[in-house]
Amino acid sequence: MTIVYEPIGHVVNAFREATDVEVMRASESEIVIAPELAPGLTGLTPGQRLLVVFHFHRSRGFTLLQHPRGDRSRPQRGVFALRSPRRPNPIGVSVVELVAVAGNVLRVRGLDALDGTPVLDIKPAESEA
Repeated sequence: MTIVYEPIGHVVNAFREATDVEVMRASESEIVIAPELAPGLTGLTPGQRLLVVFHFHRSRGFTLLQHPRGDRSRPQRGVFALRSPRRPNPIGVSVVELVAVAGNVLRVRGLDALDGTPVLDIKPAESEA
């Protein structure tokens, strides 16, 4: 079976290389959505928590057992017990805080994705009322 997704947008931030996750999450990033999809942002409000689904575009290969965050002093764990980008399907998710919406650009805090990362989907982190 082949599954194909088209990105809905991409990440813009200062992180070109792997960086401490906590530093990335404390910083703001932009998610630039394809202009034709901008109407789909209607109803998003600053302060809202969003689930961002993205593709680890720079990740190659995977191992089923890994040291958390590459720290060899910590015991290995299974890939499905970690947030590692080195996965059988290189899909990442982050829960972020929406800081602002301007046209087709979302400004968020809490995203741990590199600059240029393809965004596959955005959903509210909590159930709709």
